[in-house]
Amino acid sequence: MRINKFFPVIFIYFFINSLGLPFGLTYTALLSPLLYLWMLMTRKQEVLWPFLVVLIPIVLIHLALGVDENSYFISLLNIVLVYIFCQAAYTFFIKCEHPGRLFQPLLIINFICSLVAIPLFFTPLAPVFWMKQFLTTGIEDFWRLSLLTYEPSYYALLFTPLFFFFLLQLLFYRNTINSWLLIVMLLLPLILSFSLGVLSAIVMAILITIILHYKKIVRNKRFLNLVGVTGVIAIMGLVAGFIFFPENILFVRLANVITGKDPSGKGRTFEAFWLADQLLAQKSYWWGIGPGQIKILGFELIRDFYGYGLETTRVAIPNAAAETLAIFGWVGFSLRILTECILFVYTKVWRNYFCLLLFVFVFIYQFTGSFITNIAEYVIWIMAFVPVFKEYDVVKGNGQ
Repeated sequence: MRINKFFPVIFIYFFINSLGLPFGLTYTALLSPLLYLWMLMTRKQEVLWPFLVVLIPIVLIHLALGVDENSYFISLLNIVLVYIFCQAAYTFFIKCEHPGRLFQPLLIINFICSLVAIPLFFTPLAPVFWMKQFLTTGIEDFWRLSLLTYEPSYYALLFTPLFFFFLLQLLFYRNTINSWLLIVMLLLPLILSFSLGVLSAIVMAILITIILHYKKIVRNKRFLNLVGVTGVIAIMGLVAGFIFFPENILFVRLANVITGKDPSGKGRTFEAFWLADQLLAQKSYWWGIGPGQIKILGFELIRDFYGYGLETTRVAIPNAAAETLAIFGWVGFSLRILTECILFVYTKVWRNYFCLLLFVFVFIYQFTGSFITNIAEYVIWIMAFVPVFKEYDVVKGNGQ
């Protein structure tokens, strides 16, 4: 079988982007010079200099406010490299014919890796594919699937576009993989990663999409069948869990979230904005503290607030929207949200099921996790605003 010329880079991005590298460094960042040259040859236009011109006044303001220059310019370089990758991803989606054909190999490889990870869980090699983390109050050490990524939630975020893409294939009778096998391939990675933030945003994206297009979607027989089967299985599972396993991990986590005893959930949502506000008070509410300054100005604050040990060497605000607020102030935060809303209207996201699912998901998720240089999040934004998967256009009558 002929390998698509884009697949090697996509494979690196999805499976091994940070494997063996120091934290924060990725292979896509190292490939940025090549990606930049490829964009110049492919699109025949400059894409970097306009971005740098926009950055210059912001940089001058931050320098005038005072920053640790070493950390500032290293982080600024990282932002530029992320921008280059995002432009490369955009170029890929507008230039590649049938990009969806690359999704199935990713799904199959990912499923095989997930199956391999299950027996490895019971061996000393478990840390290769699994990560032990604090989950919630009462559950200190919990193993979650991360494959070769740096963190389970990031892995779940990477997988989300594949989940939506093949879910729509299933609903609109476009799947070439057996339906029941496809369901297992979609649910197994998300369940094993146990990222409730990602799962919650997925559920909300599906519900909002159904509400907006219910007249078309409810006429889809397969959709009704899936809802019925899913509902029965979910109810049976919840009843069985409540009766036979009342202290299971899911129930403990949900109970902690409802009662406000879940430090992970609080730390990734409203507490992240409180931390951002504390940092803004040290510099400028309008312009923020600047890239790379969270670890300088907020190290002790964040370490003590989250109860990290004295051996901690790295801290962050675990929320992309709150981190944007801290780094670029209310100006940057407002521009972020305004840009998302403008692009939503300009690209008519609601006209495509896939784009709408992705937009709603990532719009919600940015307030519950992620970070400002998360390329997996930006790829989702790009796919939401570039409707290359025309087979899921609402105007074509899908769902009838």
